[in-house]
Amino acid sequence: MKYKTFLVVLALAVIAATLGAACGPAATPTPAPAKAITFGVILVGPYNDHGWSEAHYTAGQYVEQKLPGAKMIWLDKLNAADRKGVTLDSVVADMSSKGAKLIFTTSDDFVQDTRTAAEKYKDITFINISGDDVMTGKAPKNEGNYMGKMEYGKMIAGCAAAMTTQTGKLAYLGPLINDETRRLASSAYLGARYCWTNYRGKPAADLKFDVKWIGFWFNIPGVTLDPTKVANDFITAGADVLISGIDTTEALVVAGQQAKQGKKVWAIPYDFKDACKEAPEVCLGVPYFNWGPGYLKIVKAFAAGTWKQEWEWAGPDWKDINNPDTSAVGFVAGPALTGDAKTKTDAFIKGLANGSIDLFKGPLNFQDGTVYLKDGEKAVWEKNVWYFPQLLQGMTGPSK
Repeated sequence: MKYKTFLVVLALAVIAATLGAACGPAATPTPAPAKAITFGVILVGPYNDHGWSEAHYTAGQYVEQKLPGAKMIWLDKLNAADRKGVTLDSVVADMSSKGAKLIFTTSDDFVQDTRTAAEKYKDITFINISGDDVMTGKAPKNEGNYMGKMEYGKMIAGCAAAMTTQTGKLAYLGPLINDETRRLASSAYLGARYCWTNYRGKPAADLKFDVKWIGFWFNIPGVTLDPTKVANDFITAGADVLISGIDTTEALVVAGQQAKQGKKVWAIPYDFKDACKEAPEVCLGVPYFNWGPGYLKIVKAFAAGTWKQEWEWAGPDWKDINNPDTSAVGFVAGPALTGDAKTKTDAFIKGLANGSIDLFKGPLNFQDGTVYLKDGEKAVWEKNVWYFPQLLQGMTGPSK
């Protein structure tokens, strides 16, 4: 009986082997093709401005690299000076015809037009960067908002400036005046004042922090003040550290030029991680937006059909503020930030990370002397920081 069973098993094995040889090796399962997703990115400035717009363009490339099947279509320089007669509506229509059903509009300047477009193109989802339509209830159901908490980056920039200055005179080159720009300039001042008084042991009154606004996010000849001239005027007036709040690198370029003429001056650019390359010898560092992770999360959710409308104000990853895959905001120390200034700036970052340093805490007054935060009162960021009606007491320059 055992012999017959053996013969049966042997016969089955031979049959199986024969069939296997005929059919070839077992086929490896073919992975499902990546779902194609086309998304649009509309930039207010040049895609290669080494600032705000380039940071968004780079984020789109990041999504393409991280998400198979994702494709970015983009248009830059959508502003009245560079593209006269071109509207956001016409750009949206063009991108829609090319398959984009998700569009990022990347400027505070696009808030109203994004809302109008969302009401018109109900089959397209819009993400406006830096607006707050969702929080205020003005947003149609197909519009979301996203922003990074650059206030922390500006605090760090202010600290680096205060630790470096030899004159005690800091200058802030601002764009236009609104809640966002006032709170960012004020954040830089708070960081500077903290490090000036706590690390250098100097009276707050001895720190000068002057703000000048050019009128837009970048230079528009004949419309804005010339940022190159403003930066030079700052240095002539005695400022030795220029902190930039505009989208482009004029402050850094001017500081580099002045340093070559023998002036002891430094600068801190803004927005783009690699901005220091313009003049590394005077660059103390750059607070920058890292839009990639936020973009990727949104595009993935949209592709999966799980996107939900939200207003998100994303902070740094305090475990590593320069992690390219997790941190919405970072600060890269520049070659000119050295010695004790670098050590104390690093200590300041750690204090922000562990919560031992909280700069939006009273007593703080606005520029006109009215109370901003009472003694011991902590700001509610969505209320007291996002909306910022004036510069702070201790700063010079217009609030309106």
